[in-house]
Amino acid sequence: MFELMKLPFKDNALAPVVSAETISFHYAKHHQAYVDKVNELIAGTEFQNMSLEEIIERTFDKPEYLALYNNAGQVFNHNVYWNSIGFGERIDAELETKIKEHFETRDALRQKIIDEAVKFFGSGWIWLVEGAGGKLSVLATRNGDTPLVLGYKPLLNVDVWEHAYYLDYQNRRKDYVEAFVTQLLKI
Repeated sequence: MFELMKLPFKDNALAPVVSAETISFHYAKHHQAYVDKVNELIAGTEFQNMSLEEIIERTFDKPEYLALYNNAGQVFNHNVYWNSIGFGERIDAELETKIKEHFETRDALRQKIIDEAVKFFGSGWIWLVEGAGGKLSVLATRNGDTPLVLGYKPLLNVDVWEHAYYLDYQNRRKDYVEAFVTQLLKI
């Protein structure tokens, strides 16, 4: 059985960029609902003793497991999301070097993530991922999809589902993304 991960910060720690109310709804309602649904779907099945990553990989592209795949993906994606954000703490020297190699500067990477998030249609995720040979890329996934099944190592992400920002920004995704990426994303 899976448990909701513990947040690496207090509900009000991200204000004013993201309010405690948004964190509360996003984490305690949305993320918890995905965890609960995964636990319901795996009870008594071949999946009940697998890791989240194994469940995602084994259910990917199998219509009979679509609900499990999407919910497991959302749990995984949110786990990465909560660990991608915060004030102060940033990246290590190895990632800094890779960012310079592939994007030249952190600001260029931030702008690439912002651009991808603003133009993204619908709900999903914008990721910084590492591919073959250590190459960094910015990747968008829809709904519960995750870079794991595409052969990438997820490093961090931005949630562009409305529940991540609607209470604070309403329909102003661009304002949310710009504030989030420049002030909270750990790059």
